[in-house]
Amino acid sequence: MTYQRLCASDSSTQDAGEAFAAVLRPGDVVLLSGRLGAGKTTFVKGVARALGVIERVTSPTFIMVRQHDAHNDRGITTLHHADVYRVDHLGDVLDLDLGELVEEAGVAIVEWGDLAESVFGREVLTLAFDVDDDEGRRISAAGSIDAERASALEAWAS
Repeated sequence: MTYQRLCASDSSTQDAGEAFAAVLRPGDVVLLSGRLGAGKTTFVKGVARALGVIERVTSPTFIMVRQHDAHNDRGITTLHHADVYRVDHLGDVLDLDLGELVEEAGVAIVEWGDLAESVFGREVLTLAFDVDDDEGRRISAAGSIDAERASALEAWAS
């Protein structure tokens, strides 16, 4: 099943990210896809805010992975924010060892994750960002969803 949330602005996209943090569990990998300017980094800023990340969150395009300490009651202590837009080969994604970075108390959010989907397998959440003619966004969530997560995603989508 796919869950969708509509966002009319950058602010509502950040709010969607903040609400999405309730879906996350330690060890999760979330792959984001969508065109340039679709709101992926803006969404991650909201997730970071909800996870208690204090430092400024920016796109990791040129360094590929940024690690942020998280301070929350969800058991998530690290947010790994990756961007694989500039990778030349799938091997470059493997070299990042994102799966190993996400220890029991971390989560990884990977921008341009569709480029790396085969590296992570099926046990991931995927979010697709589509921009409409009015610059509004539709965020569609799918992937590794059990009953508990489905309930949280229903709340997120409403």
